[in-house]
Amino acid sequence: MEMKPNLKINSFLLTSAYTIILFLPHITGGAGFVGSHLTDKLMMDGHEVTVVDNFFTGRKRNVEHWIGHENFELINHDVVEPLYIEGLAKRVGARLLLASTSEVYGDPEVHPQNEEYWGHVNPIGPRACYDEGKRVAETMCYAYMKQEGVEVRVARIFNTFGSRMHMNDGRVVSNFILQALQGEPLTVYGSGSQTRAFQYVSDLVNGLVSLMNSNISSPVNLGNPEEHTILEFAELIRSLVVSHSQIQFLPEAQDDPRRRRPDIRKAKMMLGWEPVVPLEEGLNKTIQYFSRELEHQANNQYIPKPKAARQKKGRPRQHN
Repeated sequence: MEMKPNLKINSFLLTSAYTIILFLPHITGGAGFVGSHLTDKLMMDGHEVTVVDNFFTGRKRNVEHWIGHENFELINHDVVEPLYIEGLAKRVGARLLLASTSEVYGDPEVHPQNEEYWGHVNPIGPRACYDEGKRVAETMCYAYMKQEGVEVRVARIFNTFGSRMHMNDGRVVSNFILQALQGEPLTVYGSGSQTRAFQYVSDLVNGLVSLMNSNISSPVNLGNPEEHTILEFAELIRSLVVSHSQIQFLPEAQDDPRRRRPDIRKAKMMLGWEPVVPLEEGLNKTIQYFSRELEHQANNQYIPKPKAARQKKGRPRQHN
């Protein structure tokens, strides 16, 4: 690849196994939910962007508006066949950003969770592959930083929602909106008293870019500290959709975290970043997106269904 003088490349490693973006950016997972919004941000800021995706969960539709632009390149590739992004970062003096997750904290015993907390994770439970996969990804990034001198940035991303989410990805926002729009029961696992904190995708993208442009090499939480119970969230979505769906309680999912809320003091102090999109505003935009997607998919003879969580045994109950 021909390089422009004095142009620094940065790499955004956005998913655990399948997708990318670079700064001349390369973005792995750049056609996915977060990756495509990051692509939009970087393109609008005038960067040259290379997106690498195998479209396993990402979709070409998410970035097709950039196809043909002189600053945009899309590569269909599965990183099961390595691209050696870390080697590229070393060779050209790039900065590598890992999109990690709040799941590294597991079912936390510290609340809210700050970056110094090491977590409370079941290493052999049903969530372990994702949780431990992200934990070891952080470990490997920092080992590579120490061994090879590559600059690393690690974002610990808390629950995020917005347009371009895959409708049957199993996330709580996707499930609730899809169920409410289709008039089906909203499925809540356990009592619904477990808490989460939700940020809109544009806030996350701004945080990722701020982190990449910073000198902070240690992990940084990116999330919304506004905490809600899952039951409150189900009732809010049902109200915004104006749905008559019941709320159905199912047995709790194994190792489901009881409380999840980010401590973002580090991001506020060192990045000058905090979320600004109100929850209801973001949800209304996402509901509108899902409505359009349902219409599009109905015309293509496919109706998505919410993905069920792995759960403990028990009988479901209804809540009006």
